[in-house]
Amino acid sequence: MNAILSNTKGDRWIWLIVIVLSVISLLAVYSSTGTIAYKHGTGAESYLIKHLAMVVAGIALMYISHKLDYRYYSGISKLLMIVTIPLLLYTLLFGNNLNDASRWIAIPGTGLTFQTSDLAKLALITYLARTLSRKQENIKDVKNSFIPIMGSVCAVFILIALANLSTALMLFGVSILLLIIGRISIKQIAVVCLGCGILLAGVMLLGPRRATYYSRIEAFMHPEKADPDKSFQSDHAKIAIASGGVLGKGPGNSTERNYLPHPYSDFIYATIIEEYGLVGGVTLVGIYLFLLYRCIKIVTKAPKAFGALLAAGLSFSLTIQAFANMAVAVGLGPVTGVPLPFVSMGGTSLLFTSVAFGIILSVSRDIEEPKKVVIGEIREVAA
Repeated sequence: MNAILSNTKGDRWIWLIVIVLSVISLLAVYSSTGTIAYKHGTGAESYLIKHLAMVVAGIALMYISHKLDYRYYSGISKLLMIVTIPLLLYTLLFGNNLNDASRWIAIPGTGLTFQTSDLAKLALITYLARTLSRKQENIKDVKNSFIPIMGSVCAVFILIALANLSTALMLFGVSILLLIIGRISIKQIAVVCLGCGILLAGVMLLGPRRATYYSRIEAFMHPEKADPDKSFQSDHAKIAIASGGVLGKGPGNSTERNYLPHPYSDFIYATIIEEYGLVGGVTLVGIYLFLLYRCIKIVTKAPKAFGALLAAGLSFSLTIQAFANMAVAVGLGPVTGVPLPFVSMGGTSLLFTSVAFGIILSVSRDIEEPKKVVIGEIREVAA
């Protein structure tokens, strides 16, 4: 144990946040899987054990990711983008279809499914951080700088949006934030927004899930006129939150978990508030805000542009996703299929979240323990 602690570097507060979120996740998942366990004739303990295994695997990946010098992710980003585009296309054409959306592909021999948009988020953020940092001297060059950036953002956006519009919009928002930090001109950012806006209109009007988008927006804007089946999830999430009160019903005493379709993933925040009340809900919000604060400190102290952009992109992605999930649970947004980072029941999404945490920790480790690296070696790694 002492050997592990001595080799664990990076921002200690982020490590603490990960541990706290892991404990919250285990408690919430164990409580919210009782109904699904009953339907499948198993105990909730089996789901808890599986989730615990994913949490442990995630922390292991985080540890490995944080030990790798963050400069290596610059070169890895090129490979990730090369792999991501074909994978997104394959998922759209041959992926597992659920609710008219093909978001997952099966991992042979494991029984697990893999959501390719999770890889795409990591790939696009690292690629943008690499491109923006390497082209700062000629950042306004349309041919060599702007076109590759716009092309990558628009390509990933449309391929994700066709099956998962909410994830695509959040990733687009993170991309725009990175472009602003990376000193892209307002005119060029406006062109990117216009291009993705046209693609968004096409997805909303002509895409395979246009009816789903319309019904969810209609249910959110006019809940009194909505079909009860369409507003079922949000209605029971509101009941869970309202019945939680200030201190909640106590661990394991949720009743709405028996009605919510996904109380252990998409609507786990509603389950947490029902059991731990307003105090539990506000505490969780505070944890994510504190995470953002620690990440911003890392961004401001990072000695290299690539490290700063990388930490900024990943931290924005995690916190935007967290607040989007919580906003949907409390009725501030239409229903989406976005999990709560490091709290919702684990799958490959939890593993990619862990890698993102690990990369942020790798950047912070470089701040705490600056290394004397030969300039030639740095250039070789970044190439």
